[in-house]
Amino acid sequence: MTVQILLVEDQTIVRNGLKMILELDEQFKVMAEASNGMEALDQLQKHPIDLVMMDIRMPKMNGMEATKQIKSQYPDVKVIILTTFEDEEYAYQTLKDGANGFLLKSSEPERLLSSIHSVLNGGLALQEGIAAKLMPMLLHRTVESKNEKISITFTERELSIVKLVGEGRSNKEIANSLFLSVGTVKNHITNILQELDLRDRTQLAIFAVKNGLV
Repeated sequence: MTVQILLVEDQTIVRNGLKMILELDEQFKVMAEASNGMEALDQLQKHPIDLVMMDIRMPKMNGMEATKQIKSQYPDVKVIILTTFEDEEYAYQTLKDGANGFLLKSSEPERLLSSIHSVLNGGLALQEGIAAKLMPMLLHRTVESKNEKISITFTERELSIVKLVGEGRSNKEIANSLFLSVGTVKNHITNILQELDLRDRTQLAIFAVKNGLV
């Protein structure tokens, strides 16, 4: 199955380089390109896209605002943000808005391609350096007080799944870890999201971190 990608980057030379890297994987096809968030939304109307790989700093509409609109209009489309170490504040907000991963533009090609596969399998891709900066921000900005208890009671299995989602594991990795089928893991996550009134697994990962489950 071919994964159709929308590549959003305002620098043509960077965009061309990323396209070459992405299409090293026979499963990936760059179906469309854009130089800002407004163009990205226009391309999504024209092409069936599975994944958007997007710079965060762009003219007219940046990656942060574009992610919010893409996730609102196309909730099934995966979004991976390309960023720098200086962008952790933007990364934090975009994660809240539903981004499925953050990678440095300087990532090795193998890292980039494996991260895309992880996201497509339900994982959350975070570059180590970015994760190290984001996690303390998530912990310090929780709206719950330190003494407040989680009001939801999880079964032992549900709690294990929530912890693993918080660690960025894919459904397949969770299934292998807990000796379950991928379908069973998906059903549990769907039920947990409904119980917590959360939109997607990214919000569930944030919930896990905020409540000290990771």
